[in-house]
Amino acid sequence: MDYKETLLLPNTSFAMRANLAECEPKKFKKWFDKNYAYEKIKQKRKNAQKTFTLHDGPPYANGHIHIGHALNKILKETIIKTHYFNGEKVRYTPGWDCHGLPIEQQVELQLKDKKKDLSKKEIRTLCRKHASEFINIQKNEFKNLGVIADWDKPYITMDFAFEANIYRTLCAIAKKGLLYERSKPVFWSWAAKSALAEAEVEYEDKEDYSSFIAFDLDEEALKKLNIKKASAVIWTTTPWTLVANQAIALNPNENYVLTKEGLIFAKALLKNMVKLGLTQGELEKEFEAKEFEGLNAINPLNSRKSLFVLGEHVLMDGGTGLVHTAPGHGEDDYYMGLKYKLEVLMPVDDGGCYDETLRTKGLLPPALLDEFIGLHIFKANEKILELLGKNLIFVSKFIHSYPFCWRTHKPVIYRATKQWFILMDAPKLEGKSLRERAKEQILKTKFYPQSGIKRIGSMIENRPDWCISRQRDWGTPIAFFRDKNTKEVVLDDEILEFIAEIFEKQGADSWWELEIKDLLPPNSKYKAENLEKIYDILDVWFDSGSTWNAVLNSGNFDAGEEQASMYLEGSDQHRGWFQSSLLVGTAIKQKVPYQSILTHGFTTDEKGQKMSKSKGNVIAPDYVARTYGVEILRLWILLSDYSSDLKISENILKQVSEQYRKIRNTIRFLLANTNDLKDMQIDEFSFIDKWILTRASLVFKTSKEAFLNYDFSKGFNGLLNFLSADLSGIYLDIIKDRLYCDDKDSPKRKSAQVAMVLITKELLNLLAPNLTYSVDEALEHSNVLIKGEALDVFDLSLEEKFEYDFKIDDKILLLAREKFFEFIDTLKKDKMIKSTLELELQTNSKAILALPRIEMADWFIVSVFEKMGNEEALFEFEIENQKFKIIKAKHNKCPRCWKFEAQNELCPRCQEVIDRM
Repeated sequence: MDYKETLLLPNTSFAMRANLAECEPKKFKKWFDKNYAYEKIKQKRKNAQKTFTLHDGPPYANGHIHIGHALNKILKETIIKTHYFNGEKVRYTPGWDCHGLPIEQQVELQLKDKKKDLSKKEIRTLCRKHASEFINIQKNEFKNLGVIADWDKPYITMDFAFEANIYRTLCAIAKKGLLYERSKPVFWSWAAKSALAEAEVEYEDKEDYSSFIAFDLDEEALKKLNIKKASAVIWTTTPWTLVANQAIALNPNENYVLTKEGLIFAKALLKNMVKLGLTQGELEKEFEAKEFEGLNAINPLNSRKSLFVLGEHVLMDGGTGLVHTAPGHGEDDYYMGLKYKLEVLMPVDDGGCYDETLRTKGLLPPALLDEFIGLHIFKANEKILELLGKNLIFVSKFIHSYPFCWRTHKPVIYRATKQWFILMDAPKLEGKSLRERAKEQILKTKFYPQSGIKRIGSMIENRPDWCISRQRDWGTPIAFFRDKNTKEVVLDDEILEFIAEIFEKQGADSWWELEIKDLLPPNSKYKAENLEKIYDILDVWFDSGSTWNAVLNSGNFDAGEEQASMYLEGSDQHRGWFQSSLLVGTAIKQKVPYQSILTHGFTTDEKGQKMSKSKGNVIAPDYVARTYGVEILRLWILLSDYSSDLKISENILKQVSEQYRKIRNTIRFLLANTNDLKDMQIDEFSFIDKWILTRASLVFKTSKEAFLNYDFSKGFNGLLNFLSADLSGIYLDIIKDRLYCDDKDSPKRKSAQVAMVLITKELLNLLAPNLTYSVDEALEHSNVLIKGEALDVFDLSLEEKFEYDFKIDDKILLLAREKFFEFIDTLKKDKMIKSTLELELQTNSKAILALPRIEMADWFIVSVFEKMGNEEALFEFEIENQKFKIIKAKHNKCPRCWKFEAQNELCPRCQEVIDRM
């Protein structure tokens, strides 16, 4: 007889090879047909008591998605599904940022010189078209990753109704008294020709001049200080700003000295000046700072007076202790200007070149004006230093950290222009400032990781007023009128709402297209001829910072609760979207628009280097999907500690593929060996089944808790270890004998099958939010006892109970098994045995001998397990004073099960099975 034909071998249609790249798109197409998957998860939980709302941070509609986008969207969708499978109502409305500089720059690159011939309307139309194209491209790319969301109704910040809501949000802040227009130095990108907010500035190394310049004191100052000749030495790294100098600031708490060379320094910095060789250090006289206040020095470039002022911002950690002050070119300088009523000079145009102010204000000698007007300020440094002549007493080059525009990657300047600011410190919110209220709200927010609270907290603590205006074409307009005569801004409720309604119907382009009379409500008390438009646009961070209002609070979207359960973005958004949303929400409602913030790191290559096309280390999401499959991309994310940077490479993806295969093949084994089970009725689980159910219960509980706390790597690492070590490495290896060789309905075989069904059901529930495609595929090939009434993966649940604790102390068993297999390796290496079934194992352990002997034989995969005898041992070992002896099996090999228990041809168990056939 061919005994193989009598074995109950595994049987399943669930393929060993996943063929993900080919099969996933077919399933994704079903999920997105009529928004099937998202609509199903909405309907399944429509009566749920608890709601989880994830408000999507909008990606920019400007290019194909990269691996960082994939990380972000997959993480969001996994969390949404985790809450769904845990029995909650979920909402996830995806969205796009559509306004702003990057899109406008792309359009400008396409237009080149043609831009100057186009109207604002034509430029805005091209920007809208560009954004629309990439919204469709990115939407399809996200769908190709199987990301489930409300794709049929996303939010798009350039939609007419959305622009109206952004504008209404601005109006609400203005009505609170938190919006203020003033001329103030702000970060200015001359490359983009626009103001920047703090969040749009990043710091890079830049080479500059370290310049020490002598300003001679005027006659009146010399007389009042009772000295004959002296020069105040200032230090600057921006020589180009010297033409706009208005003052020299001293620290009111420090003393200043006049040296034998006739130079004035802070006394605290004198040793530094000696080291630089600026002075020998011999003193003529010492002064208190206040003695200089109100006196003047002379600017050597233009002979204009420079007023001595006092300011606490003057530090003793560098320079000379005398600070060059140009109110148009610095934050501290500006406040000094307010205090001492200094003129704010701004001789630099939008593109970073000197303008006619040099001529009108006499900031350079007439003979030099033609050379300097139109010259870029960064090209002027050497010329300015040359003009200083003997007044330049020391200069050197050095590298320092300098602010750059994060979009143009060009160095920025401080430039005073009229801008709109949201005030951080005005007590307009029931007697408290926006800064105070925002800090209160941060304390009410949960952060993942917890360190995020310190990061955003310090930013709110130290940030200046928020500059929300930009001088560009593509954005939501700051659509206010100004009275031509008084220059007062008109914040009339009727006018503001009338404009918002026009935007809702015709879009914000109407601000440029319609005449003032058409933008006023009928019978308005204001006359069109007395008004003028403000043409600045909003910082795109204001757009995204107000999305909560337009999406969660407007009623225009089925997007969930009015306060989002979570915002989830990269860690850079502490200075960006998290902060702008916090400020806008707190300004309007005195409430943060989110309950929690989760942040992830950035993607790098295997060496931790930033990805770039020039380095050739870029890995695109569609490449991973086509080469490995989306499930591999997902598993890579979920196995990684996303709170820090995530490394990705071909090697890493291959390793993740191996881990995926382990999961898949384990599921396949479980399905293949439970397909013939008809019911779940058993009298009692066998000892080994009790052991695996107890182990599984502990691991599944820990993994589920980790998943619900968004600690996916911890959950997966525990789960994978269990699948590899306990389930596959021990249990499934042990039970093959009873599954294949026992009678179909034997109690031991059925016990194992029931245990496997229970484990498989819970395993699929656990994996459903994470590897949704694979679980859905597995269900199609599952015994009905596993899938129950589930039609697809979206019918599974994390709420099912899986609690088994049979109080098994397995410490000695595991240690003994591990030690036993160490000796087995030696026996096989020495070619003394081919299989452990050629052996018997004996022990004097009362605890182990109290367990079923046949179960213990299976535990060690030997033919016989019995009490210690006198037979000669191949090996002996001891575990915690309990002895074990390995001996050769006494009986013959059974040709059906290969156990050495046959006294005739077959062993008694196999003979009984054959007899029943």
